[in-house]
Amino acid sequence: MSSPHTIVFLDRASLQATIRRPAFPHTWVDHEITRREEVVDRLRDASIAITNKVPLRRDVLDQLPQLKMIAVAATGTDILDLAACQERGIVVSNIRDYATASLPEHTFALILALRRNLRAYAADVEAGRWQKSQQFCFLDHPIRDLAGSRLGIVGYGALGRSVAALGRAFGMEICVTSRTPVDEPGVQNLPLPELLRTSDVVTLHLPLTPATRNMIDREQLASMKRTALLINTARGGLVNEAALAEALRDGTIAGAGFDVLDGEPPADTNPLLHVKQPNFILTPHVAWASQEAMQTLADQLVDNLEAFVAGQPRNVVLPK
Repeated sequence: MSSPHTIVFLDRASLQATIRRPAFPHTWVDHEITRREEVVDRLRDASIAITNKVPLRRDVLDQLPQLKMIAVAATGTDILDLAACQERGIVVSNIRDYATASLPEHTFALILALRRNLRAYAADVEAGRWQKSQQFCFLDHPIRDLAGSRLGIVGYGALGRSVAALGRAFGMEICVTSRTPVDEPGVQNLPLPELLRTSDVVTLHLPLTPATRNMIDREQLASMKRTALLINTARGGLVNEAALAEALRDGTIAGAGFDVLDGEPPADTNPLLHVKQPNFILTPHVAWASQEAMQTLADQLVDNLEAFVAGQPRNVVLPK
């Protein structure tokens, strides 16, 4: 029988689901949260680390010679130094295709709320403005249909495809910017500048890498329609947040819906926390977190552990 593995979950509180115990000899240790200065001590005896958002960089990995696997309880792996993991022979596995209902539904919740100005109208009712209206309805903000509008999707993996399916159900025209051209009926491939210039709704569905950081900046925002919406349920850092705050205040674009920020939980100085107007909706990184999606994630997480110990690692992430 193989030696028991020591498995340490650094931020168990981030996953509200039942986690079955793996079918191999092991010791399991949960930590609800872990501060950066606690990581090395907590992983000192671990052969397998589980992390959702606790970073594991080269300086930390240098102090953990016994670590054999990092199981990321998420899809994004920007919290890891993948090159350092590969140099040390540490297998990294992530979670895939678990939120293909949850995240697209949240994306469209943001789109619909902004396209129909729900926040502004709800605030009007709370302020007593409808009650003083001269007619049965109170029309003070533009309302736009999704049917017939153009949905621009940046990144076309599993989540981008699921978003496109919902867009089609609403009667939207689908266009895509992707590393690999999309050969799919009803999908138009466009370079990013044209997609930004012509789309009514732009939604981001790609990872954060050095190449994608601040890919939407002042120049890109200025190229968009003044009636356009920008949606980000992917990763903070894809958009220059100071530039977006300015664009929202200046009316450069019509609105934005974000579920992610650059640095989470965000510092009070983050410029988007200070955009207090109804054309901006910010939610606290919960697009992925339906109960169904979290349970799927938890089940796949243990599948990844068992596959690694069986000598057939799955969902392996390598540096690019």
